[in-house]
Amino acid sequence: MKAIHFREHATCFATKNGIKVTVENAKCVQANAFIQADVFQEFVIQEESVTFRINLTILLDCLSIFGSSPTPGTLTALRMCYQGYGHPLMLFLEEGGVVTVCKITTQEPEETLDFDFCSTNVMNKIILQSEGLREAFSELDMTGDVLQITVSPDKPYFRKLPS
Repeated sequence: MKAIHFREHATCFATKNGIKVTVENAKCVQANAFIQADVFQEFVIQEESVTFRINLTILLDCLSIFGSSPTPGTLTALRMCYQGYGHPLMLFLEEGGVVTVCKITTQEPEETLDFDFCSTNVMNKIILQSEGLREAFSELDMTGDVLQITVSPDKPYFRKLPS
């Protein structure tokens, strides 16, 4: 989720398949992180789907409360509970017998863009690690007013054009 943390708030969608966390900026940039239900030891959802908005900064702070590098042989356990509209997202984190409870206020979800990329109309698909994309963007010359990136069905398939 750190990879999509470019805005303070995110919208969370939970279904039987897992949890999707979406961050948008000005209805033109959207990033999604999907955590499949199989990642969890137990994943129970009472409704068909659950949606809420949350402060992503606070969520990430809570998830890293025990630090990012666990002591060898020590595991951090997480239990996440959400009782529905108007209730906080509750995180129960346990490491080495120490339990921390975090209650994060949830908000009314904002409508997010639905990018309907029908597979029959997709000419190119780019799958990459977000760290690599961030490094590539950090090397770009940001002094210009326009950045043009072209994705094409013909060679070269992906390129940055000089501004």
